[in-house]
Amino acid sequence: MDLDMYKHTATQANIDMLKRRGNHIIEAGSGFLASGLEGKGRMEEPEVIVAFLDQYFDNNAAITQDLKGKNVLITAGPTYEKIDPVRFIGNYSSGKMGFALAEECFKRGANVTLVAGPVHIACSEGINRIDVESCEQMYEACQQAFPVADAAILCAAVADFKPLNFSETKIKRGKDKLHIDLQPTHDIAAALGQRKKSRQRIVAFALETNNEETNASAKLVKKNADFIVLNSTRNAGTTFRSDDNQITIISKGGKKEYEKKRKHLVARDIIDELVSIL
Repeated sequence: MDLDMYKHTATQANIDMLKRRGNHIIEAGSGFLASGLEGKGRMEEPEVIVAFLDQYFDNNAAITQDLKGKNVLITAGPTYEKIDPVRFIGNYSSGKMGFALAEECFKRGANVTLVAGPVHIACSEGINRIDVESCEQMYEACQQAFPVADAAILCAAVADFKPLNFSETKIKRGKDKLHIDLQPTHDIAAALGQRKKSRQRIVAFALETNNEETNASAKLVKKNADFIVLNSTRNAGTTFRSDDNQITIISKGGKKEYEKKRKHLVARDIIDELVSIL
């Protein structure tokens, strides 16, 4: 590695570290430099800097410390249920929505415990992050964290089933069909709903493909949740792996529908609703 490449790598590592700590960075622009060379290192264009600042203050104007001192438990991402050492049952969840919720709560003063499935997303260092892989691990982490929580936001896309038997060695391809027996995993939201105290609030999520509101309303009762955040696979570009979401909040008092927007703005809507009932 030559010296210039080393300096660039070290500088980028420092920038990444600052971002993980919650700092917002306007990085250097690329173009012709005072040295006569061309590359990354010049001041970003003024209009880009102004646009960045406008967006930042617009996004954060409504943020207050209305969760200061509150303990919030959040789950995010998928779970992987092992079939053998190299295969698993899982889903397409990226964890983006759950992490956006964790950051929103953290900005608003909450003590956040984030139980994250296998995802590749960084979070602010002030968030108590617990990395897990399986539903069993997520269930155990939530059971330990929930008693001191003022609210639990159960955003993770937990696999509903896992193999009845795990093969210690890789299953080889055969001529016959492979049959895998499945068993239900823990219903984490329902389990916490049974333990919920009068001071606690539970927010559950429902990703549906059909009969969306009917299914979400049933989950509201089954999970003993205070409200359900509903989204649908029929709204293109708003669910797995997307930066956008479109939700309906369903509670015993009725429903609130929201337009499609970036997930960090959706997180703000959800936390506003949570704050209103805490």
